[in-house]
Amino acid sequence: MVESGAPAPEWRRTDVTEGITTLSRRRFLTSATALGGLAAGGLSMPLPGLGQPTPHRIDVHHHISPPAWLDAVKKAKFDNPPMANWSVQKSLDDMDKAGIATALTSPTTPQIEFLAKDEAAAICRSSNEYAKKLMSDYPGRFGVFAMLPLPYVDETLKEIAYAFDTLKVDGVGLMTSYGKKWLGDASFAPVWEDLNRRKAIAYTHPTTNSCCVNLVPGVPVTVVEFGADTTRTIANLILSGTSQKYRDISWIFSHGGGALTAFAERFQVQLVTTPPYEGKFTRASMDAELKRFYYDTAQISQTVTLGTLAKLIPVSQIVYGTDYPYRTGADHTLGVSANFSGGDLAAIDRGNAVRLIPRLKG
Repeated sequence: MVESGAPAPEWRRTDVTEGITTLSRRRFLTSATALGGLAAGGLSMPLPGLGQPTPHRIDVHHHISPPAWLDAVKKAKFDNPPMANWSVQKSLDDMDKAGIATALTSPTTPQIEFLAKDEAAAICRSSNEYAKKLMSDYPGRFGVFAMLPLPYVDETLKEIAYAFDTLKVDGVGLMTSYGKKWLGDASFAPVWEDLNRRKAIAYTHPTTNSCCVNLVPGVPVTVVEFGADTTRTIANLILSGTSQKYRDISWIFSHGGGALTAFAERFQVQLVTTPPYEGKFTRASMDAELKRFYYDTAQISQTVTLGTLAKLIPVSQIVYGTDYPYRTGADHTLGVSANFSGGDLAAIDRGNAVRLIPRLKG
């Protein structure tokens, strides 16, 4: 970690822009039609969920740029165009186009891990108050996943108390790792104990772990490493016993769990049949952990990625997410609607999130 204002460390300066390139509406429709996701007619057919008079979807993966946080990120030269150009009105416009009623907000990577302890705590406090005011100013349109000053545990516990007891937030927003520590690290146990007591939602977003920057020159971290870091933290939470010990935390993993579907058989078969985890986990116990987590649809809105996740995870555990402003809500409304229908679509669009956050029912 470096003090605010110090030169940005090389491991964090490289490629923090997440998925700026977005399929055009026409290209997406053409691709979806070719995959059998949309009926013939392409652009001339009605687009599911777009332009509806009463938006109903709940987006659990929607980024905002609180002013104090954005200033700190810019000062450290970690900003990118989507976060720097974000505005409340742009969020609302994108939500309306995609049929999104409510967006659960959170700042994206690097959150505050580049800041010293006191400034990290102050930025989190200011950002969470900003997000809460946004929620108050636009009733029904926004919810809050509070930013926490991890890896500073004492400051994090103070912010959890303020966020839940004073601001009445919907949950917390975490990075998948901090420095060289993933979320199952023993040093974070007091944080999980508090969140478990509160039966809290812990939304997670990938970042670039200090272990894994520029592993392949020319390959942005968003292409491979973000998915890998999400999968690493899932493995760490399970294999450390953290997820089993703190069972009242509802974990949400971004981007469909990252690379989890590609590695699922290694979790389900190889890990449980070889030392040191043979006898400690079974196929049934591993499946139980994987299938009780929640996974959002952000950046996996195509047939191959969504379809694979739905074969591994019950539909009851999939929640709608967009990764705005790095992708649009319309991308994901089209993709999810092309791959699910009926009760499954209703659950992913809204029902599963309402089960997690009952206040959104109305």
